[in-house]
Amino acid sequence: MEDDESIAGLMRLHLAAAGMEAHVCADGHAAIERLGEESWHLVVLDRMLPGADGMRVLRYLRRDSLRRDSGEAPVPVLMVTALGQTAERVKGLNEGADDYLPKPFEPEELVARAQALLRRAMPRGRQAVRAGGIELNPDALEARVRGCAVALRPLEYRLLETLMAKPGKTRSRDWLLDHVWGRDTFVEPRTVDVTVKRLRKALDAHGAGAAIETIRGLGYRFNPDRAPA
Repeated sequence: MEDDESIAGLMRLHLAAAGMEAHVCADGHAAIERLGEESWHLVVLDRMLPGADGMRVLRYLRRDSLRRDSGEAPVPVLMVTALGQTAERVKGLNEGADDYLPKPFEPEELVARAQALLRRAMPRGRQAVRAGGIELNPDALEARVRGCAVALRPLEYRLLETLMAKPGKTRSRDWLLDHVWGRDTFVEPRTVDVTVKRLRKALDAHGAGAAIETIRGLGYRFNPDRAPA
């Protein structure tokens, strides 16, 4: 979703060259309508769209994900914007963006980030993971706490799955960036903190947020003793 025709055309050209079919919306209201009509694998979203701005579109996407009960994973969102200051990036991540690409950018970086988000959102056929009252279903990218579904975005799910794989093991921000976001992505360590905050908030709704512990100066760990039984 990009209102500058030349930039939108360049983005679509490079994504298509990488094997991705892209559709362009130049207006936020039109984007919301289109998003409600079909299912999408990835949304590349400009922050400053006419009509409904990018943040409004992002909030619509996340509310729509919460309303669904089909088990479908939320669509990953890559925000692309000229507002590249740290505070603006954190705001976008807190609202639910999965990654943030400031303008100007190289087309190769756009493609790399899009591919990384698609890989992370793809089910991998792994076995279910259980700890206390928390259960993960990798095929559906679904988390449940005592049988109740928890609305998690793909990155939040991957982060929880990675921490739960080694209960009690402290993982540094750099280690999590490599193993959750991937070595071929270009994100700041602070992104880990923002995603942990969102994950805890989602788990807190079911009384499980305390299971994700901060180890000051070291990183984060999953504590099964603090997961609800």
